[in-house]
Amino acid sequence: MLCYFAEAETLGAEEILAAAGTPGLLLVLDGIEDPHNLGAILRSAEASGVHGVFIPERRSAGLSATTVKASAGAASHVRIARVPNVARLLDDLKKRGYWVVGLDASAETPLRKADFKVPTVLVLGSEGAGLHRLVREKCDFLVSIPMRGRVGSHNVSVAAGIALYEAVCQRLG
Repeated sequence: MLCYFAEAETLGAEEILAAAGTPGLLLVLDGIEDPHNLGAILRSAEASGVHGVFIPERRSAGLSATTVKASAGAASHVRIARVPNVARLLDDLKKRGYWVVGLDASAETPLRKADFKVPTVLVLGSEGAGLHRLVREKCDFLVSIPMRGRVGSHNVSVAAGIALYEAVCQRLG
């Protein structure tokens, strides 16, 4: 028996934005290339009530069988859009009233200082290079996860989970 798997279905950005709750919580992934990381991020996004996840059409892991499996089923529940240009998307989201928060290991502002009770876009960069320069410049501010150990950063999927947990805690009061 032979089984084929086509890439999971995505929505248009407008469909996601029209269905987003208030205040919106969106996730933009700037070049996550490892399908296991993408799957784990989708799982955290779904568990955190994220209204939509945006991933670039190019230079990003797709919604492959590996990604879907790593998401433990979350890929079929979270709204996902592939976008041609992340920087342009961020400009559009700002015009719609979203605050754009970039997660960056070198940022001086700790994650806890971000206000996730307002319409928020959380932006995560690629596993090695982090946020692309233009995407970083489009962020309203950058935050970091405080580190106490000797390594410089968390794995991107772990960082996503930590940041989304902070957002959920703030929104629950």
